[in-house]
Amino acid sequence: MQVSRRVDRHDLRDLTIAIRFEGEYDESYSAGDNSAVLPTDTMKNTVYALAARQCVEDPEEFGLRLSRHFLDRNPRLRRVRVDLRAHPWVRIPIGDREHGQAFVRHGPEARTARVMCNRRRVRMGAGVRNLLILKSSHSAFAGYLRDEYTTLPETHDRLLATTLTAAWMYGENDLDFHITWRAVRRTLLEAFAEHDSRSVQHTLYAMGQAVLDAVSAVDAIRLVMPNKHHLPVDLTPFGLENRNEIFVPTEEPHGLIEATLVR
Repeated sequence: MQVSRRVDRHDLRDLTIAIRFEGEYDESYSAGDNSAVLPTDTMKNTVYALAARQCVEDPEEFGLRLSRHFLDRNPRLRRVRVDLRAHPWVRIPIGDREHGQAFVRHGPEARTARVMCNRRRVRMGAGVRNLLILKSSHSAFAGYLRDEYTTLPETHDRLLATTLTAAWMYGENDLDFHITWRAVRRTLLEAFAEHDSRSVQHTLYAMGQAVLDAVSAVDAIRLVMPNKHHLPVDLTPFGLENRNEIFVPTEEPHGLIEATLVR
């Protein structure tokens, strides 16, 4: 957590960071020789020190700073991967203004980033995690394979809900990462809302294709969309009409729909 203090208005940046080393460390396994091993505690301290030296702006940029730092100082290191998750906080409103130093966590959604570096190449990506979305119309599931154990009724008017996790890779690194991330997120949400869905996978594909069409910097995108079922409640035992308005959300069982689209 980093707090940037500007008189009476503070800014928060809240990151979870994972660092992965790959390199020539055979002796530490085979002979117990730790002379080339950088301790995990040092990695943790490096995160804090580099954040203190220069304010963290975009998670992609900070991941790149960390990667280059480790590669420059560890000759046995061949590849480093830094995964970052940015947790959003928003200011608490006080009347018609925002409080300068008080915040509320903005839902479970998180912005993600990934930086993968070796001594010749850098690959960068971003994503979104735990974005809960729902549409109450233009969603169906029918015409599927049936056998003697199939009891699911076909539907042409259902609720479609999912907790979206998306991760995409960039084909270039000279980007305004914040603007590009927002453009991808907006495209995903617009495609979800506008698509006439025949299944979760049908809409997933449309969302991924929309990103590739709209954001030229994205080379590939992977989407994971669990089907968060909302089952209609039968109200006839209570003498009430079923108007497709009352549902019970269920967690299990559910389908886990995944796909990767590339240019």
